[in-house]
Formats: sequence, C-alpha cells, structure tokens
Amino acid sequence: MSISEAGFQVVSGSGPSYFCPNICLSSSSSKLPFKSNVNYRNKSGFLSLNYSMTPLDCMGAYGVYHRSAAIYQSQIQNCKCQRVDGINEAIGEEGNGAWLKDGSKKLSSIHGEVNAQKVLGLEEVPHSIHEKEGFMTNHVIPKEVSHLNGRTSIEDEAWNLLQEAIVYYCGSPIGTIAARDPSGRNILNYDQVFIRDFIPSGIAFLLKGEYDIVRNFILHTLQLQSWEKTMDCHSPGQGLMPANFKVRTVPLDGDDSATEDVLDPDFGGAAIGRVAPVDSGLWWIILLRAYGKCTGDLSVQQRVDVQTGIKMILKLCLADGFDMFPTLLVTDGSCMIDRCMGIHGHPLEIQALFYSALLCSREMLTPGDGSDDLIRALNNRLVALSFHIRECYWIDMRKLNEIYRYKTEEYSYDAVNKFNICPDQIPKWLVEWMPDKGGYLIGNLQPAHMDFRFFSLGNMWSIVSSLATRDQSHAILDLTEAKWSDLVAHMPFKICYPALEGQEWRIITGSDPKNTPWSYHNGGSWPTLLWQSHA
Repeated sequence: MSISEAGFQVVSGSGPSYFCPNICLSSSSSKLPFKSNVNYRNKSGFLSLNYSMTPLDCMGAYGVYHRSAAIYQSQIQNCKCQRVDGINEAIGEEGNGAWLKDGSKKLSSIHGEVNAQKVLGLEEVPHSIHEKEGFMTNHVIPKEVSHLNGRTSIEDEAWNLLQEAIVYYCGSPIGTIAARDPSGRNILNYDQVFIRDFIPSGIAFLLKGEYDIVRNFILHTLQLQSWEKTMDCHSPGQGLMPANFKVRTVPLDGDDSATEDVLDPDFGGAAIGRVAPVDSGLWWIILLRAYGKCTGDLSVQQRVDVQTGIKMILKLCLADGFDMFPTLLVTDGSCMIDRCMGIHGHPLEIQALFYSALLCSREMLTPGDGSDDLIRALNNRLVALSFHIRECYWIDMRKLNEIYRYKTEEYSYDAVNKFNICPDQIPKWLVEWMPDKGGYLIGNLQPAHMDFRFFSLGNMWSIVSSLATRDQSHAILDLTEAKWSDLVAHMPFKICYPALEGQEWRIITGSDPKNTPWSYHNGGSWPTLLWQSHA
C-alpha cells in the first residue's frame, strides 16, 4: 500500500480495519504541559509574560515550546482562560476523562507504538528542535526548526512556514491561520483559523505525530458549535459549525491590569455575502475520524460532548425539508467556493463531503443513547445518495450521446429524462473537450439544469471517499491525465474548468472583480488541491 493511498484511507473512511489498531493507552497521573500567557499593562505599555508549567516534551517528534527570557515571579498569575476540560464538570464524567489529563504518557505511548509515520510506511527523519527565547507578542508564534545537516529543502521550508502560522489560545496550539501575507495589506479575515483551511494542515500534523494541535482544534471548535448565532434577527439551525474563528485578547472583568484570550467565531454573519458554511461540520467530522485512526486514541470521539456534536451536525443535515433528492440543498458560496459562482442547488463538493461525513459518523457513533434511529436514517441516506450521484451526475462520451437523444416533457414515473434536461444546453466546449476514454462527475444537478463544469475538489473527494465507483474513479483519473494541460498545467490545480467568461461571468458572478476568468474560484490554480489528487 502506497503512502498516499494509506493516508487517504485514514481520512475518507475507506481504509482496511487493520490500518490503525486500537491501542490501550497507559494510564498516568501526569498532566499535559500547559502554557500561560498573561499581558500586563504598566506605564510604559504592555509586558507579555509566558511560562510553561511542565516541559513540553510530548508535542511529538517536532514539538517545541517557548519560554520568555526572564520570568518575573512576583508578577506571574495563572491564566484565567477556561480550559476545555472544564466541560466535563458541566456535563458529567460519563466515560469522558479530561482530555488534557494523562496527556504526556498517553501521547508518548501513541508516538512510540502507533506513530502515523510508521503506520504509513514513512521513516522518521531526526530533526533538531531549538528553543526560541523571547516575548510572546501575538497569538501566531513562529517556531524554528533546524534543517537536516544544514541543508535546506522544500519540505523544511514548508514546515517552517506552517509552524509560523500556528495560532495559540491560552498557551496551547489551536490551529493555523488561513494565509500569511508578508506585506500585511488587506488582511480581511485571512488572519483567522478556518475550519476547511485547517484540514490539510491537520492531516500534515497527524502524519508528523504532532497530535496536540489537532485535538485542541477539534475540542475548541466543538465548544463554539453551541454558541447563539443570529443574523438579521434569525438564528440558523442547531449544530452549525463556524466557518472560522479568531483568538482575541480582551481585558479581564474587574482587572484592567491583565487580559485574557477569547474565541470569536463567525458563522457567516460577518462573511462576504453572509452565507453560512455548510461544509465546516462535514470537515470537522472527517478530521475527527482521521485523528482517531492516526493516533489510536478513540477517547476523544467517545466523549459525551463529542458524540452530541456529531449528532447535532447529522440532525441538521438529515432534517426533513421540501427537497425530493437525497443530496443536500445549499445556497451559493457555502463551501470552499465561498463567493457567487453559480453553484447553488446541489453542488458536487458538498455531496462528496456529506457522503464521507456520513461514513465517518457511522463508524464513530456509539450505539444506544438515542443513536439507533439516527444510524438507521444515516444508512438509508448513504444508499440513496451514492446511487443518485453515480447515476445522475456521471458524464462521459456514452452519457453525452444519451443526453443528445433525450426527449423532453416526459410525465411518467419511468421517464428516461427525469430532470427534463434539454439537449440544447450541452455546451460546445464539452463536445470538443470530452476524451473518448474517461469521464467525470458534473458540478451540479437541478431540474432542467446540469452544470457541466469540472470541479476538482468534488471529483477528487468522490474518489477518496469511494462515492464514485471503481470504474468511475479510474475514468476520472484518465480524464485528468488526458486533460493535464487544462487542469494542472504549470501551476496546479485548477479549482474548476472552464472559467466563466463574458456575459456569463457578468450574470452569474455579478461582475465579481475577484473572480475574473481564470483567477481565484473562477478557474484559478489552487496548489492545496494536490493533497486530494494524490489519492
């Protein structure tokens, strides 16, 4: 089994049962090291102090910790931010030990016995970690990783940049910012932690054995799920996960001399277009399963609050509505393509993530406690969804010729043209572009409308999650190879093909200057899509 194949089986839920064994973790009375950072005001301004209660020696092979050059013992106070393990006191200790307890020995056991690198067949490369002394002036704390034998490489540079993008909350790593702009101009919300954007970073951390940041991310974002959220006096459904969040520093109540860290989530109320993120909860479930598979630590997914979070997401997605299809009906801009690009309806990307999240949830949900009806509904949706996507979204030369012969205005339960698709809507570019060998899943399907654009993430994730059949998966890869110059070229990977141009671009995008042809979401190149394409 290749490295990429094994890695994606961990993420997608299609891996063999022997891939990541269930390891009994050793018990310990030690606690995971906890760093505190308290900012004090004095006459000359701010003084940032941070200290470590215990050495951070269980962050994985590449873990490091920061310590201020001088610690003024007389001024140090405990960080007043609430730690996540405080949730257990509120909901009870029913099988949920505090997730920060026994962390040192547990992770040491995991790192030694089920290290993801060894599971995936990767050899460990020794890296020398240097402590970086200095004051913490921001929540994004750079970490210096030395280069092997003094040589630099692309991988070393990538890890350095990723380490510099880490965001800290109460001294613990909690995620990575969406983008780092050296110029610092027009930041908008790119300095925040996005659920979908952290997924490739989280997978990389898991493969390197740095489990803390992924666990922290999963549990802290879960806390944000239950927050009250409104927009124009309306509250979305329970179970919605935020699109992104920011760590803010605010003054402590009743104490102007110190500050505390708080998490400020955005559920779409401040987003461009004011669209709620449908994909955030789906990505969260997928990452939760990947964490359990890579670490062998299933205690996180078995916690009562985590199980409740999974159920809330599923109930929101499986809720009855007016839609007659097993696919999720969403508005434009509710996923990775978060600006108006004409994907409202049943976009392939959402359906592929939905299918993968259902598979992961079925594996992680504990029986009983009201889960039986949910699991039954989940299984029924999996069957209907997979059949619908494989039959109705698939396009190749044979299906193209079949659509050409469609008759319209068929009123019958046995109609061939179920969605009343007019053959005249087949675009000219598709006839010339479609190879004799290969095919793909179209981007969207609605009554009397098929979006024939090739969307990379939806097709690649359909392969990863096994939503596409084996033959369809091979056909998608055959098409990608045949159209390599169009989809990959010199700067991989095109998010969609072709781009909207001319009058079509003006009508669909509203003349969006950011989504001009062949840029950003409109056929732009996204190297981050390479990790899905390696399935």
